[in-house]
Amino acid sequence: MKEGDMLKITVPGSTANLGPGFDSIGLALGKYLTLEVKKADQFLFIPMTEHVKDIPANEDNLIAKVAIEVASLHHQQLPPCEVKVWSDIPMARGIGSSAAAIIAGIELANQLCNLQLTNDEKARIASLEEGHPDNVGASLYGGLVVGLHQEEQTELVCVKDIDVDTVVIIPKYEVFTSDARNVLPESLDYKTAVEASAISNMLVAGLLTNNWKLAGDMMNKDLFHQPYRSSLIPEIQAVREKIRDLGAYGSALSGAGPTVICFTEKGKGDYLAEKLSSEFSNCDVERLDIDFEGCKVEQIQEVKS
Repeated sequence: MKEGDMLKITVPGSTANLGPGFDSIGLALGKYLTLEVKKADQFLFIPMTEHVKDIPANEDNLIAKVAIEVASLHHQQLPPCEVKVWSDIPMARGIGSSAAAIIAGIELANQLCNLQLTNDEKARIASLEEGHPDNVGASLYGGLVVGLHQEEQTELVCVKDIDVDTVVIIPKYEVFTSDARNVLPESLDYKTAVEASAISNMLVAGLLTNNWKLAGDMMNKDLFHQPYRSSLIPEIQAVREKIRDLGAYGSALSGAGPTVICFTEKGKGDYLAEKLSSEFSNCDVERLDIDFEGCKVEQIQEVKS
């Protein structure tokens, strides 16, 4: 990046799990974290929107920490820069705010240090940072991702043929991932684990064949996490009951929640959002596009006044 040039990094938010695809399935959504970067004498992060107003202005924020770590892994020092930060991804709501920040940090280091990382390398770094590949994979690649993260490797398959509308119901309260994890059991008995795995397999089969009725049915049958998290998030069951009469395919807790995401026939998302808005007036309800591009980088010329 030349002196006087600016770098623009745009990263979509995401939903994860889609019910039984626990820690392994993610879908990129049309809410975005955007950075405008220019060289400076010291690190300065400037929040431009409400959702990021409390991020640290120095290198203590997550984006900077990840970027500095990635640069260090490649034996480089991240050059100081001024970063303006926009985001319409709500924090701690299950729409991938931290995953978007991780991908943004990796890309920031990639660009400033000219690391020339491949997407596979970025996905591996991000999954090691996040602990699983679903949200970060969707934010990186766009579309739907099915992934496996293990100590020795990370595998991801990306699918762009997704023909469905999505509507999110976002409660006003926060649920932190640590709290949502604490309500999960330590283990499942063998018979239950086999059944849960079969339900997850059928979810993937429905997704890959665009059979959203099947996918929706499998979301409702999840045995991995939603039955336990419903004690924290009553909207899980409430939304499921309401959409039955509205013709939607199904619904699922988005990530660790509390957001619940609904899937309906293409072109019917606005109708579903309107109906659910009146039913869940204490929540933010909106139709969201699916993002198919993933993380984008643009070089822009700074406009001088």
